[in-house]
Amino acid sequence: MKEGSGEDQNVAPSVYSHVSRPGSHRYKNAKKGLPFNVMLVGESGLGRTTFLNTLCERTVVGSNDKSNAEQAHIAEPMQFKHHTVEMDEDGMKIILNIIDTPGFGDGIDNEACFTQIQEYLETQFDEVLAEENRIKRNPKFKDSRVHALVYFITPTGHSLREIDIEMMRRLGSRVNIIPVIGRSDSLTPRELVLFKQRIMNDIAQYEIPVFNFPDGEDEDDEETVEENAELRAMMPFAVVGCEEVVNEDGRPMRVRNYPWGVVQVDNDEHSDFDRLRYVLLNSHIGDLRDRTQNEIYELYRTEKLSGNTAALANAANVQQQSHIMTAA
Repeated sequence: MKEGSGEDQNVAPSVYSHVSRPGSHRYKNAKKGLPFNVMLVGESGLGRTTFLNTLCERTVVGSNDKSNAEQAHIAEPMQFKHHTVEMDEDGMKIILNIIDTPGFGDGIDNEACFTQIQEYLETQFDEVLAEENRIKRNPKFKDSRVHALVYFITPTGHSLREIDIEMMRRLGSRVNIIPVIGRSDSLTPRELVLFKQRIMNDIAQYEIPVFNFPDGEDEDDEETVEENAELRAMMPFAVVGCEEVVNEDGRPMRVRNYPWGVVQVDNDEHSDFDRLRYVLLNSHIGDLRDRTQNEIYELYRTEKLSGNTAALANAANVQQQSHIMTAA
């Protein structure tokens, strides 16, 4: 069993699991499974672990309660924790690699977190670039570039905070960022609508490059154009995770119980989780992978090679000036 693969739970499948777009069909012949790499970033307490387990429909990571209450207030350095889960979605085998980032945003100064994540993303690009430059390629080389970064926003009900703006602006050119509101069930429906509007206004005002779904200019499929327009209107996705399964009318459901009522995780009227899951593991898995390769990586590759060329030219110029001074 793969690390963190867990055991399947008897839960209802996504309501979108039987639907697929033509873009996802081309990967169904990937016999060994299609690698898909997702990074989860957000402060502690926003439900990253629950989201991960709910996404995979099994327990991948157990609860991480502090055993020593006296140490619970002490912020720990951010870490990168990897989990691999083999999944089958609509007949397509997916090797889902999750990179979690516990400790992000828990300190007073989070500059180190931004730098660590940026360096991690760029290191994966560097490994691919090095492999491309080999005379003899490694047939077992594993592409570990991150295809999507799910960024959890604190449900303040106000607007984006400085840490959110800085994080997404800095990394938007290195990865497909998908913003989500963590623990969105802490807001009323009206508060959630207004909060989403404020977040999208901030994203536009600060020119934050998030994955905004193709606008359809190059799409011939009307259904895809309509779907993407609908998904853009839903952003940022309001997610609620839940690992508890209850039986309702003979059907297993993931439900969070509160004194005032229940939240059904897979109900589109209660949460955007099911739609987001479908985006990540079915409908837009191809778009996210393609944009990573054809736009984000190519931009980095160009910057890297241009920088190396400029550095070499500068070194050559310095060496030439040194020879002239020596001759004189």
